[in-house]
Amino acid sequence: MTAVLNSPGSAPASATGHRPEGVWRAAWKRLRADRVGMVSLAVVLFFVVLIVLSAVGFVAKDWQMEVGVPSAPPTVMGPADKVETAAIPVPEGPNVDISAVDPLAPRYQEWEERALQYKTTEVPKAETLPFGGDRLGRDVLEKAMKGTQTSVFVGLLGALVATLIGTVLGALGGFFGGKVGDFLEWLYNVFTSIPDILLILSFAVIFGRGIGSVAIILALVGWTGLYRQVRAEFLKHSVREYVRAAEAVGASTASRMFRHILPNVSHVILVRMSLLVVGFIKFEVILSYLGLGVGVDDVSWGTMLAEAQSELILGHWWQLVAATLFMAVFVTAFSLFTDALRDALDPKLRGLE
Repeated sequence: MTAVLNSPGSAPASATGHRPEGVWRAAWKRLRADRVGMVSLAVVLFFVVLIVLSAVGFVAKDWQMEVGVPSAPPTVMGPADKVETAAIPVPEGPNVDISAVDPLAPRYQEWEERALQYKTTEVPKAETLPFGGDRLGRDVLEKAMKGTQTSVFVGLLGALVATLIGTVLGALGGFFGGKVGDFLEWLYNVFTSIPDILLILSFAVIFGRGIGSVAIILALVGWTGLYRQVRAEFLKHSVREYVRAAEAVGASTASRMFRHILPNVSHVILVRMSLLVVGFIKFEVILSYLGLGVGVDDVSWGTMLAEAQSELILGHWWQLVAATLFMAVFVTAFSLFTDALRDALDPKLRGLE
């Protein structure tokens, strides 16, 4: 006799021997029926493509070039009004030959001619840019696209690492319990007893600045909430009938943890991960504002917002709007897509098609 095990909500094998529909196939079918989820997925994929193109240098590779005049306004506003300044006459001094006391005096005329030639051949800078320019004349649109690569990479990488840490530790603590669970609970209490901002600042001093450093810092701080939820879910599922049945037919511990239980708690993990991505992007803004985020040679949404603070005093709002717009679109789309994916994977919804 052959025993057939099914996780909660999965379709039983038919009498004709047809293989039941898998969890992920059924979830993809439900996700395709969700219009909001598919539109959000398209927006997220657009940002992913933008990040890849920026990383390989197809877009925003010249974001550091001063292509416009300082604080060039957006094209829709037109060029800024020019302020006429009166020239201050400089009185001419006596025509004195100083070559006897200055050996470089014969070169002065040559250098002046070269400087004049450079000014005449210099490429003129644009008076307007599509999304405006910063105080140095750099294109804000290119900075926003390059900043997308940095901020989203930090948020996603940090969230993935934190999710991996929280899921593994939560699964171990919830499934085994005993001394393993007690040790992990002690570790959890140590991390949660210190405010997040203090932990982040402490790790920032240790690891220094940089994209990878920021992602690691955020992951080391952000795993605790996910650990607590995953531990509770594994405690609940580890004593259920389908896990006991898997154990009775000889399923290994790893198989019961990650093949049977994990798919049934994946919706909890995805929701928490989406919150981590959003939260980590915000923390990157804070760290960059305080000078502890990405390096000085990098740009992110955080550095753009930090620069925009001083520009707002002069009425130059376009860098703030560009960074906020890119951030809001990505965060909203990512959150909606994760909600749709959670609903598609929710065990309570399986079998209701």
